[in-house]
Amino acid sequence: MAAWTQKARRLGHFFSGHASASSKPPFLLKYRSSTPFIIFTIALAVFTDIFLYGLIVPVIPYSITVQAGVPEEQLQQWTAILLACYNATLFVGSPLVGWYADNSSSRRLPLLLGLVALAGATVMLCVGKTIALFVVGRLLQGLSAAVVWSVGLALLVDTLGRNIGVAMGYVSIAMSAGLLISPTVGGALYAGAGYYPVYYLAFAIIFCDIVLRLVLIEKKVARQWITDEDYEARNAMKPRGGTGNGNELLAGANVEKGGVTGGESAAEEDVEKGAASPAGAQTIAASLDANNTEAFKPARHPYLELIKSKRVLAALAGTIFEAGAMYSFDTVVPIFVKDTFHWNSTAAGLIFITVMVPGLAAPLVGKLADRYGARWPSLAGFAACVPLLVCLRFVTDNTIGHKVLFGALLALLGLALCFSNTPLMAEITYAIEEKEARRPGMWGEKGVYGIAYGLFTCAFSLGGFVGSLMSGYLVAGPGWGTMTWALAIWCVGGAITVLFFLGGSTKKRKALQDEGVLPGSGNKKEKATRQEGEAV
Repeated sequence: MAAWTQKARRLGHFFSGHASASSKPPFLLKYRSSTPFIIFTIALAVFTDIFLYGLIVPVIPYSITVQAGVPEEQLQQWTAILLACYNATLFVGSPLVGWYADNSSSRRLPLLLGLVALAGATVMLCVGKTIALFVVGRLLQGLSAAVVWSVGLALLVDTLGRNIGVAMGYVSIAMSAGLLISPTVGGALYAGAGYYPVYYLAFAIIFCDIVLRLVLIEKKVARQWITDEDYEARNAMKPRGGTGNGNELLAGANVEKGGVTGGESAAEEDVEKGAASPAGAQTIAASLDANNTEAFKPARHPYLELIKSKRVLAALAGTIFEAGAMYSFDTVVPIFVKDTFHWNSTAAGLIFITVMVPGLAAPLVGKLADRYGARWPSLAGFAACVPLLVCLRFVTDNTIGHKVLFGALLALLGLALCFSNTPLMAEITYAIEEKEARRPGMWGEKGVYGIAYGLFTCAFSLGGFVGSLMSGYLVAGPGWGTMTWALAIWCVGGAITVLFFLGGSTKKRKALQDEGVLPGSGNKKEKATRQEGEAV
Protein backbone atom coordinates (compact mmCIF):
# COMPACT_ATOMS: atom_id res chain seq x y z
CA MET A 1 0.00 0.00 0.00
CA ALA A 2 2.83 2.35 0.88
CA ALA A 3 4.47 1.66 -2.48
CA TRP A 4 1.28 2.59 -4.33
CA THR A 5 0.96 5.74 -2.23
CA GLN A 6 4.52 6.71 -3.06
CA LYS A 7 3.91 6.10 -6.77
CA ALA A 8 0.75 8.18 -6.65
CA ARG A 9 2.64 10.98 -4.93
CA ARG A 10 5.37 10.86 -7.59
CA LEU A 11 2.76 10.92 -10.35
CA GLY A 12 1.10 13.93 -8.73
CA HIS A 13 4.45 15.71 -8.48
CA PHE A 14 5.14 14.94 -12.14
CA PHE A 15 1.89 16.43 -13.39
CA SER A 16 1.95 19.43 -11.05
CA GLY A 17 5.64 20.09 -11.61
CA HIS A 18 6.40 20.16 -7.89
CA ALA A 19 8.84 18.01 -5.98
CA SER A 20 10.92 18.04 -2.85
CA ALA A 21 14.22 19.91 -3.05
CA SER A 22 15.89 16.87 -1.51
CA SER A 23 14.77 14.65 -4.38
CA LYS A 24 16.86 13.96 -7.43
CA PRO A 25 16.80 16.81 -10.01
CA PRO A 26 14.74 16.01 -13.10
CA PHE A 27 16.53 14.92 -16.24
CA LEU A 28 17.82 17.87 -18.33
CA LEU A 29 16.43 20.29 -15.75
CA LYS A 30 18.44 23.26 -17.00
CA TYR A 31 17.12 22.96 -20.55
CA ARG A 32 13.54 22.07 -19.61
CA SER A 33 13.28 25.17 -17.44
CA SER A 34 15.19 27.49 -19.78
CA THR A 35 13.53 30.69 -20.95
CA PRO A 36 13.71 29.86 -24.70
CA PHE A 37 12.11 26.46 -24.12
CA ILE A 38 9.27 27.93 -22.06
CA ILE A 39 8.62 30.61 -24.69
CA PHE A 40 8.62 27.98 -27.44
CA THR A 41 6.23 25.74 -25.50
CA ILE A 42 3.72 28.54 -24.86
CA ALA A 43 4.00 29.76 -28.47
CA LEU A 44 3.29 26.23 -29.72
CA ALA A 45 0.34 25.97 -27.33
CA VAL A 46 -1.12 29.18 -28.77
CA PHE A 47 -0.47 27.97 -32.33
CA THR A 48 -2.08 24.59 -31.58
CA ASP A 49 -5.18 26.16 -30.12
CA ILE A 50 -5.81 28.58 -32.99
CA PHE A 51 -4.66 26.15 -35.69
CA LEU A 52 -7.07 23.44 -34.56
CA TYR A 53 -9.87 25.98 -34.35
CA GLY A 54 -9.35 27.04 -37.96
CA LEU A 55 -8.31 23.64 -39.31
CA ILE A 56 -11.80 22.19 -39.07
CA VAL A 57 -13.64 25.28 -40.33
CA PRO A 58 -13.84 23.91 -43.92
CA VAL A 59 -14.83 20.48 -42.58
CA ILE A 60 -17.62 21.49 -40.19
CA PRO A 61 -20.30 21.87 -42.93
CA TYR A 62 -19.58 18.32 -44.09
CA SER A 63 -19.45 17.00 -40.52
CA ILE A 64 -22.79 18.33 -39.33
CA THR A 65 -24.63 17.37 -42.52
CA VAL A 66 -23.19 13.91 -43.24
CA GLN A 67 -22.06 12.86 -39.76
CA ALA A 68 -24.81 14.46 -37.66
CA GLY A 69 -27.61 14.50 -40.22
CA VAL A 70 -28.36 18.23 -40.09
CA PRO A 71 -30.58 19.30 -43.04
CA GLU A 72 -28.98 21.55 -45.67
CA GLU A 73 -31.41 24.39 -44.94
CA GLN A 74 -30.21 24.48 -41.30
CA LEU A 75 -26.49 24.37 -42.17
CA GLN A 76 -25.82 28.12 -41.86
CA GLN A 77 -27.76 28.28 -38.60
CA TRP A 78 -25.83 25.48 -36.90
CA THR A 79 -22.49 26.71 -38.23
CA ALA A 80 -23.17 30.05 -36.55
CA ILE A 81 -24.28 28.31 -33.33
CA LEU A 82 -21.07 26.27 -33.18
CA LEU A 83 -18.98 29.42 -33.68
CA ALA A 84 -20.98 31.16 -30.94
CA CYS A 85 -20.42 28.21 -28.57
CA TYR A 86 -16.66 28.49 -28.97
CA ASN A 87 -16.56 32.25 -28.45
CA ALA A 88 -19.03 32.16 -25.55
CA THR A 89 -16.93 29.62 -23.62
CA LEU A 90 -13.77 31.53 -24.41
CA PHE A 91 -15.34 34.81 -23.28
CA VAL A 92 -16.84 33.49 -20.03
CA GLY A 93 -14.15 30.95 -19.18
CA SER A 94 -11.06 33.12 -19.58
CA PRO A 95 -11.39 35.21 -16.38
CA LEU A 96 -12.46 32.13 -14.40
CA VAL A 97 -9.44 30.18 -15.63
CA GLY A 98 -7.24 33.19 -14.90
CA TRP A 99 -8.55 33.33 -11.35
CA TYR A 100 -7.85 29.62 -10.91
CA ALA A 101 -4.31 30.05 -12.28
CA ASP A 102 -3.62 32.89 -9.83
CA ASN A 103 -4.78 30.73 -6.92
CA SER A 104 -3.12 27.48 -7.96
CA SER A 105 0.39 26.49 -6.94
CA SER A 106 1.46 25.73 -10.50
CA ARG A 107 0.83 27.09 -13.99
CA ARG A 108 1.78 23.75 -15.52
CA LEU A 109 -1.17 21.75 -14.18
CA PRO A 110 -3.85 24.08 -15.66
CA LEU A 111 -2.01 23.96 -18.98
CA LEU A 112 -2.17 20.17 -18.97
CA LEU A 113 -5.87 20.22 -18.06
CA GLY A 114 -6.49 22.59 -20.95
CA LEU A 115 -4.75 20.18 -23.29
CA VAL A 116 -6.97 17.35 -22.06
CA ALA A 117 -9.99 19.52 -22.91
CA LEU A 118 -8.58 20.19 -26.38
CA ALA A 119 -7.92 16.50 -27.06
CA GLY A 120 -11.42 15.60 -25.88
CA ALA A 121 -12.93 18.30 -28.07
CA THR A 122 -11.05 17.08 -31.14
CA VAL A 123 -12.18 13.48 -30.57
CA MET A 124 -15.82 14.59 -30.26
CA LEU A 125 -15.64 16.67 -33.42
CA CYS A 126 -13.96 13.80 -35.28
CA VAL A 127 -16.30 10.93 -34.41
CA GLY A 128 -19.43 12.83 -33.39
CA LYS A 129 -22.67 11.53 -34.87
CA THR A 130 -25.05 13.97 -33.15
CA ILE A 131 -25.23 17.75 -33.11
CA ALA A 132 -25.05 17.66 -29.30
CA LEU A 133 -21.53 16.18 -29.46
CA PHE A 134 -20.46 18.91 -31.88
CA VAL A 135 -21.78 21.57 -29.49
CA VAL A 136 -19.93 20.01 -26.53
CA GLY A 137 -16.79 19.70 -28.65
CA ARG A 138 -16.84 23.38 -29.55
CA LEU A 139 -17.49 24.32 -25.90
CA LEU A 140 -14.46 22.28 -24.82
CA GLN A 141 -12.39 23.94 -27.55
CA GLY A 142 -13.29 27.34 -26.16
CA LEU A 143 -12.38 26.22 -22.64
CA SER A 144 -9.00 24.97 -23.88
CA ALA A 145 -8.36 28.30 -25.59
CA ALA A 146 -9.19 30.12 -22.35
CA VAL A 147 -6.59 28.02 -20.51
CA VAL A 148 -3.87 28.50 -23.12
CA TRP A 149 -4.22 32.26 -23.30
CA SER A 150 -4.85 33.05 -19.63
CA VAL A 151 -2.41 30.61 -18.05
CA GLY A 152 0.17 30.56 -20.86
CA LEU A 153 0.66 34.32 -20.99
CA ALA A 154 0.77 34.49 -17.18
CA LEU A 155 3.51 31.84 -17.24
CA LEU A 156 5.49 33.96 -19.70
CA VAL A 157 5.29 36.90 -17.32
CA ASP A 158 6.45 34.67 -14.46
CA THR A 159 9.37 33.52 -16.58
CA LEU A 160 10.58 36.80 -18.03
CA GLY A 161 9.22 39.74 -16.06
CA ARG A 162 11.40 42.14 -18.02
CA ASN A 163 11.49 41.98 -21.81
CA ILE A 164 7.95 40.64 -21.83
CA GLY A 165 7.33 42.46 -25.11
CA VAL A 166 9.84 40.24 -26.91
CA ALA A 167 8.12 37.09 -25.62
CA MET A 168 4.72 38.43 -26.63
CA GLY A 169 6.20 38.99 -30.08
CA TYR A 170 6.82 35.26 -30.48
CA VAL A 171 3.30 34.55 -29.23
CA SER A 172 1.99 37.01 -31.80
CA ILE A 173 3.81 35.12 -34.58
CA ALA A 174 2.28 31.83 -33.43
CA MET A 175 -1.17 33.39 -33.23
CA SER A 176 -1.00 34.93 -36.69
CA ALA A 177 0.38 31.76 -38.27
CA GLY A 178 -2.31 29.59 -36.74
CA LEU A 179 -5.11 31.99 -37.62
CA LEU A 180 -4.09 32.56 -41.23
CA ILE A 181 -2.91 29.17 -42.50
CA SER A 182 -5.22 26.76 -40.68
CA PRO A 183 -8.29 27.12 -42.94
CA THR A 184 -6.12 26.67 -46.01
CA VAL A 185 -4.44 23.52 -44.68
CA GLY A 186 -7.77 22.11 -43.54
CA GLY A 187 -9.42 22.79 -46.88
CA ALA A 188 -6.52 21.35 -48.88
CA LEU A 189 -6.36 18.19 -46.74
CA TYR A 190 -10.10 17.66 -46.96
CA ALA A 191 -10.13 18.17 -50.72
CA GLY A 192 -7.09 15.97 -51.39
CA ALA A 193 -7.22 13.27 -48.71
CA GLY A 194 -10.70 13.23 -47.24
CA TYR A 195 -12.38 13.82 -43.88
CA TYR A 196 -10.34 11.86 -41.34
CA PRO A 197 -6.82 12.93 -42.47
CA VAL A 198 -7.71 16.45 -41.31
CA TYR A 199 -8.08 15.09 -37.78
CA TYR A 200 -4.96 12.92 -38.11
CA LEU A 201 -2.98 16.14 -38.49
CA ALA A 202 -4.83 17.64 -35.53
CA PHE A 203 -3.94 14.69 -33.28
CA ALA A 204 -0.29 14.81 -34.41
CA ILE A 205 -0.02 18.46 -33.38
CA ILE A 206 -1.77 17.74 -30.07
CA PHE A 207 0.72 14.94 -29.40
CA CYS A 208 3.67 17.31 -29.88
CA ASP A 209 1.99 19.83 -27.60
CA ILE A 210 1.42 17.17 -24.92
CA VAL A 211 5.09 16.19 -24.97
CA LEU A 212 6.31 19.77 -24.60
CA ARG A 213 3.88 20.63 -21.80
CA LEU A 214 4.88 17.50 -19.88
CA VAL A 215 8.57 18.23 -20.35
CA LEU A 216 8.26 21.89 -19.29
CA ILE A 217 9.40 22.82 -15.79
CA GLU A 218 8.54 26.22 -14.34
CA LYS A 219 11.32 28.52 -13.17
CA LYS A 220 10.08 28.62 -9.60
CA VAL A 221 10.12 24.81 -9.48
CA ALA A 222 13.55 24.53 -11.08
CA ARG A 223 15.01 26.90 -8.51
CA GLN A 224 14.64 24.14 -5.92
CA TRP A 225 17.74 22.61 -7.47
CA ILE A 226 19.42 25.32 -9.57
CA THR A 227 19.64 29.10 -9.62
CA ASP A 228 18.82 30.84 -12.89
CA GLU A 229 21.25 33.76 -13.15
CA ASP A 230 18.99 35.78 -15.39
CA TYR A 231 16.07 35.29 -13.01
CA GLU A 232 18.18 36.36 -10.04
CA ALA A 233 19.50 39.40 -11.91
CA ARG A 234 15.96 40.43 -12.78
CA ASN A 235 14.85 40.26 -9.16
CA ALA A 236 17.93 42.14 -7.98
CA MET A 237 17.51 44.83 -10.61
CA LYS A 238 13.76 45.23 -10.11
CA PRO A 239 13.22 45.04 -6.35
CA ARG A 240 9.77 46.62 -6.36
CA GLY A 241 8.33 44.63 -9.25
CA GLY A 242 8.24 40.90 -9.61
CA THR A 243 5.26 38.66 -9.13
CA GLY A 244 3.29 41.07 -7.08
CA ASN A 245 3.71 39.58 -3.60
CA GLY A 246 6.09 42.15 -2.15
CA ASN A 247 8.85 39.63 -1.43
CA GLU A 248 11.16 41.09 -4.05
CA LEU A 249 10.82 44.47 -2.38
CA LEU A 250 11.81 43.03 0.96
CA ALA A 251 14.89 41.47 -0.60
CA GLY A 252 15.67 44.48 -2.75
CA ALA A 253 15.45 46.92 0.13
CA ASN A 254 18.56 45.40 1.70
CA VAL A 255 20.43 45.56 -1.59
CA GLU A 256 19.63 49.24 -1.92
CA LYS A 257 20.74 49.90 1.64
CA GLY A 258 24.19 48.68 0.73
CA GLY A 259 24.72 45.21 2.05
CA VAL A 260 23.16 41.95 3.10
CA THR A 261 24.16 39.90 6.09
CA GLY A 262 24.31 36.16 6.01
CA GLY A 263 21.06 35.89 7.97
CA GLU A 264 19.34 38.28 5.62
CA SER A 265 20.54 36.38 2.56
CA ALA A 266 19.17 33.14 3.96
CA ALA A 267 15.90 34.84 4.78
CA GLU A 268 15.65 36.07 1.21
CA GLU A 269 16.08 32.52 -0.06
CA ASP A 270 13.32 31.34 2.27
CA VAL A 271 11.03 34.12 1.13
CA GLU A 272 11.68 33.34 -2.55
CA LYS A 273 10.99 29.63 -1.96
CA GLY A 274 7.85 30.37 0.01
CA ALA A 275 9.25 28.94 3.27
CA ALA A 276 8.45 30.48 6.62
CA SER A 277 11.39 32.12 8.36
CA PRO A 278 10.16 34.36 11.21
CA ALA A 279 13.59 35.33 12.39
CA GLY A 280 14.77 36.19 8.91
CA ALA A 281 11.59 38.12 8.17
CA GLN A 282 12.07 40.16 11.35
CA THR A 283 15.63 40.92 10.33
CA ILE A 284 14.51 42.20 6.93
CA ALA A 285 11.57 44.13 8.34
CA ALA A 286 13.81 45.81 10.90
CA SER A 287 15.89 47.29 8.10
CA LEU A 288 12.89 49.08 6.61
CA ASP A 289 11.26 52.20 7.93
CA ALA A 290 7.63 52.18 9.06
CA ASN A 291 6.31 54.03 6.03
CA ASN A 292 7.72 51.52 3.56
CA THR A 293 6.46 48.60 5.65
CA GLU A 294 2.94 49.98 5.40
CA ALA A 295 3.27 50.04 1.64
CA PHE A 296 3.58 46.22 1.57
CA LYS A 297 -0.08 45.77 2.49
CA PRO A 298 -2.06 44.27 -0.39
CA ALA A 299 -5.08 46.01 -1.84
CA ARG A 300 -8.39 45.04 -0.26
CA HIS A 301 -9.85 44.08 -3.63
CA PRO A 302 -6.92 43.53 -6.05
CA TYR A 303 -9.14 42.40 -8.94
CA LEU A 304 -11.23 45.53 -8.60
CA GLU A 305 -8.05 47.62 -8.62
CA LEU A 306 -7.01 45.83 -11.81
CA ILE A 307 -10.29 46.56 -13.56
CA LYS A 308 -10.18 50.20 -12.44
CA SER A 309 -6.76 50.70 -14.04
CA LYS A 310 -7.12 53.04 -17.02
CA ARG A 311 -4.06 51.50 -18.67
CA VAL A 312 -5.46 47.98 -18.44
CA LEU A 313 -8.85 49.12 -19.75
CA ALA A 314 -7.13 50.95 -22.61
CA ALA A 315 -5.12 47.85 -23.51
CA LEU A 316 -8.30 45.74 -23.49
CA ALA A 317 -10.14 48.28 -25.67
CA GLY A 318 -7.21 48.42 -28.09
CA THR A 319 -7.21 44.61 -28.22
CA ILE A 320 -10.88 44.62 -29.28
CA PHE A 321 -10.08 46.99 -32.16
CA GLU A 322 -6.99 45.02 -33.23
CA ALA A 323 -8.68 41.60 -33.08
CA GLY A 324 -11.64 42.95 -35.04
CA ALA A 325 -9.35 44.03 -37.87
CA MET A 326 -7.37 40.78 -37.83
CA TYR A 327 -10.39 38.45 -37.92
CA SER A 328 -11.99 40.54 -40.68
CA PHE A 329 -9.30 39.42 -43.13
CA ASP A 330 -9.87 35.77 -42.28
CA THR A 331 -13.58 36.30 -42.95
CA VAL A 332 -13.66 38.24 -46.23
CA VAL A 333 -10.38 37.78 -48.12
CA PRO A 334 -10.97 34.17 -49.31
CA ILE A 335 -14.36 35.08 -50.79
CA PHE A 336 -13.03 38.33 -52.27
CA VAL A 337 -10.16 36.69 -54.19
CA LYS A 338 -12.47 33.92 -55.35
CA ASP A 339 -14.99 36.39 -56.78
CA THR A 340 -12.49 38.97 -58.09
CA PHE A 341 -9.48 36.93 -59.23
CA HIS A 342 -11.27 33.57 -59.68
CA TRP A 343 -8.71 31.82 -57.49
CA ASN A 344 -9.24 28.36 -56.02
CA SER A 345 -9.04 27.60 -52.29
CA THR A 346 -5.30 26.84 -52.42
CA ALA A 347 -4.44 30.20 -53.97
CA ALA A 348 -6.81 31.94 -51.57
CA GLY A 349 -4.90 30.40 -48.69
CA LEU A 350 -1.47 31.22 -50.08
CA ILE A 351 -2.32 34.94 -50.23
CA PHE A 352 -2.35 34.97 -46.44
CA ILE A 353 1.40 34.36 -46.47
CA THR A 354 1.75 38.04 -47.43
CA VAL A 355 0.06 38.94 -44.14
CA MET A 356 1.92 36.39 -42.03
CA VAL A 357 5.54 36.94 -43.12
CA PRO A 358 5.78 40.59 -41.94
CA GLY A 359 4.50 39.37 -38.58
CA LEU A 360 7.90 37.73 -38.03
CA ALA A 361 9.05 41.19 -36.94
CA ALA A 362 6.87 40.90 -33.81
CA PRO A 363 9.77 40.19 -31.38
CA LEU A 364 11.53 43.35 -32.60
CA VAL A 365 8.31 45.30 -32.09
CA GLY A 366 8.08 43.84 -28.60
CA LYS A 367 11.63 44.96 -27.92
CA LEU A 368 10.67 48.49 -28.93
CA ALA A 369 7.72 48.33 -26.55
CA ASP A 370 9.99 47.13 -23.73
CA ARG A 371 12.30 50.05 -24.37
CA TYR A 372 9.93 52.92 -25.12
CA GLY A 373 6.54 51.75 -23.85
CA ALA A 374 3.52 50.39 -25.70
CA ARG A 375 1.81 53.60 -26.79
CA TRP A 376 3.89 54.76 -29.73
CA PRO A 377 4.50 51.40 -31.48
CA SER A 378 0.83 50.50 -31.15
CA LEU A 379 -0.28 53.95 -32.32
CA ALA A 380 2.00 53.65 -35.36
CA GLY A 381 0.39 50.32 -36.21
CA PHE A 382 -3.19 51.56 -36.00
CA ALA A 383 -2.37 54.77 -37.85
CA ALA A 384 -0.68 52.88 -40.69
CA CYS A 385 -3.71 50.57 -41.03
CA VAL A 386 -6.04 53.46 -41.90
CA PRO A 387 -4.65 54.52 -45.34
CA LEU A 388 -3.80 50.91 -46.23
CA LEU A 389 -7.37 49.78 -45.62
CA VAL A 390 -8.74 52.68 -47.64
CA CYS A 391 -6.45 51.77 -50.54
CA LEU A 392 -7.84 48.23 -50.62
CA ARG A 393 -10.99 49.64 -52.22
CA PHE A 394 -8.96 50.34 -55.38
CA VAL A 395 -8.42 46.59 -55.97
CA THR A 396 -11.32 45.78 -58.30
CA ASP A 397 -10.11 44.07 -61.49
CA ASN A 398 -8.66 40.69 -62.39
CA THR A 399 -5.33 42.06 -63.65
CA ILE A 400 -1.71 41.52 -62.73
CA GLY A 401 -1.41 45.09 -61.49
CA HIS A 402 -4.36 44.76 -59.13
CA LYS A 403 -3.11 41.41 -57.84
CA VAL A 404 0.32 42.88 -57.09
CA LEU A 405 -1.30 45.89 -55.41
CA PHE A 406 -3.48 43.60 -53.32
CA GLY A 407 -0.53 41.51 -52.17
CA ALA A 408 1.57 44.57 -51.34
CA LEU A 409 -1.23 46.15 -49.31
CA LEU A 410 -1.80 42.91 -47.40
CA ALA A 411 1.92 42.66 -46.61
CA LEU A 412 2.02 46.22 -45.27
CA LEU A 413 -1.16 45.57 -43.28
CA GLY A 414 0.46 42.48 -41.78
CA LEU A 415 3.33 44.65 -40.55
CA ALA A 416 0.97 47.34 -39.26
CA LEU A 417 -1.13 44.80 -37.36
CA CYS A 418 2.08 43.40 -35.87
CA PHE A 419 2.91 46.87 -34.50
CA SER A 420 -0.57 47.36 -33.09
CA ASN A 421 -0.98 43.92 -31.51
CA THR A 422 2.27 42.98 -29.76
CA PRO A 423 2.60 46.11 -27.54
CA LEU A 424 -1.01 45.70 -26.39
CA MET A 425 -0.25 42.22 -25.09
CA ALA A 426 2.76 43.52 -23.16
CA GLU A 427 0.99 46.67 -21.91
CA ILE A 428 -1.04 44.66 -19.41
CA THR A 429 2.18 43.56 -17.72
CA TYR A 430 3.56 47.11 -17.85
CA ALA A 431 0.43 48.47 -16.16
CA ILE A 432 0.55 45.88 -13.38
CA GLU A 433 4.27 46.46 -12.81
CA GLU A 434 3.89 50.22 -12.56
CA LYS A 435 1.08 49.97 -10.01
CA GLU A 436 3.23 47.53 -8.06
CA ALA A 437 6.14 49.97 -8.20
CA ARG A 438 4.00 52.79 -6.81
CA ARG A 439 2.37 50.62 -4.15
CA PRO A 440 4.57 47.59 -3.45
CA GLY A 441 2.71 44.46 -2.47
CA MET A 442 -0.69 45.74 -3.57
CA TRP A 443 -1.46 42.63 -5.64
CA GLY A 444 -0.94 40.27 -2.71
CA GLU A 445 0.99 37.03 -2.67
CA LYS A 446 -0.95 35.39 -5.51
CA GLY A 447 -0.69 38.23 -8.02
CA VAL A 448 -3.20 39.03 -10.77
CA TYR A 449 -1.45 38.09 -14.01
CA GLY A 450 -3.69 35.08 -14.64
CA ILE A 451 -6.95 36.99 -14.49
CA ALA A 452 -5.38 39.98 -16.28
CA TYR A 453 -4.60 37.87 -19.33
CA GLY A 454 -7.96 36.17 -18.92
CA LEU A 455 -9.52 39.60 -19.47
CA PHE A 456 -7.20 40.09 -22.45
CA THR A 457 -8.53 36.86 -23.94
CA CYS A 458 -12.11 38.05 -23.36
CA ALA A 459 -11.33 41.26 -25.23
CA PHE A 460 -9.65 39.42 -28.08
CA SER A 461 -12.55 37.00 -28.54
CA LEU A 462 -15.07 39.86 -28.40
CA GLY A 463 -13.11 41.81 -31.02
CA GLY A 464 -12.87 38.77 -33.28
CA PHE A 465 -16.60 38.11 -32.98
CA VAL A 466 -17.55 41.71 -33.78
CA GLY A 467 -15.00 42.04 -36.58
CA SER A 468 -16.10 38.85 -38.33
CA LEU A 469 -19.78 39.78 -38.23
CA MET A 470 -19.15 43.40 -39.24
CA SER A 471 -16.95 42.62 -42.24
CA GLY A 472 -19.07 39.69 -43.40
CA TYR A 473 -22.33 41.63 -43.39
CA LEU A 474 -20.75 44.70 -45.01
CA VAL A 475 -19.27 42.70 -47.89
CA ALA A 476 -22.53 40.82 -48.39
CA GLY A 477 -24.52 44.10 -48.35
CA PRO A 478 -22.93 47.41 -49.40
CA GLY A 479 -19.85 45.67 -50.80
CA TRP A 480 -16.06 45.48 -50.61
CA GLY A 481 -15.42 49.22 -50.90
CA THR A 482 -17.72 50.09 -48.01
CA MET A 483 -16.18 47.38 -45.88
CA THR A 484 -12.67 48.82 -46.35
CA TRP A 485 -13.88 52.29 -45.32
CA ALA A 486 -15.61 50.80 -42.25
CA LEU A 487 -12.47 48.93 -41.20
CA ALA A 488 -10.41 52.10 -41.65
CA ILE A 489 -12.76 53.99 -39.33
CA TRP A 490 -12.63 51.05 -36.94
CA CYS A 491 -8.82 51.38 -36.79
CA VAL A 492 -9.15 55.13 -36.22
CA GLY A 493 -11.04 54.22 -33.05
CA GLY A 494 -8.14 52.01 -32.03
CA ALA A 495 -5.61 54.77 -32.73
CA ILE A 496 -7.58 57.28 -30.62
CA THR A 497 -7.81 54.82 -27.73
CA VAL A 498 -4.09 54.09 -27.84
CA LEU A 499 -3.06 57.75 -28.18
CA PHE A 500 -5.02 59.13 -25.25
CA PHE A 501 -5.23 56.24 -22.80
CA LEU A 502 -2.46 53.70 -23.39
CA GLY A 503 0.84 53.69 -21.54
CA GLY A 504 0.07 56.16 -18.78
CA SER A 505 2.21 59.23 -18.34
CA THR A 506 5.50 59.08 -20.22
CA LYS A 507 7.13 61.47 -17.73
CA LYS A 508 6.07 59.36 -14.74
CA ARG A 509 7.33 56.18 -16.37
CA LYS A 510 10.65 57.85 -17.21
CA ALA A 511 10.98 58.99 -13.60
CA LEU A 512 10.41 55.44 -12.35
CA GLN A 513 12.96 54.15 -14.84
CA ASP A 514 15.52 56.71 -13.67
CA GLU A 515 14.94 55.57 -10.09
CA GLY A 516 15.58 51.99 -11.16
CA VAL A 517 12.07 50.94 -10.09
CA LEU A 518 11.00 49.93 -13.61
CA PRO A 519 13.18 48.51 -16.40
CA GLY A 520 14.05 51.31 -18.76
CA SER A 521 16.21 52.26 -21.71
CA GLY A 522 19.60 51.54 -20.22
CA ASN A 523 19.65 54.23 -17.51
CA LYS A 524 22.66 54.34 -15.24
CA LYS A 525 20.72 53.69 -12.05
CA GLU A 526 19.32 50.48 -13.48
CA LYS A 527 22.75 49.22 -14.57
CA ALA A 528 24.28 50.08 -11.20
CA THR A 529 21.48 48.31 -9.33
CA ARG A 530 21.83 45.23 -11.51
CA GLN A 531 25.58 45.08 -11.02
CA GLU A 532 25.19 45.53 -7.26
CA GLY A 533 22.58 42.78 -7.16
CA GLU A 534 24.79 40.40 -9.10
CA ALA A 535 27.69 41.12 -6.78
CA VAL A 536 25.53 40.34 -3.76
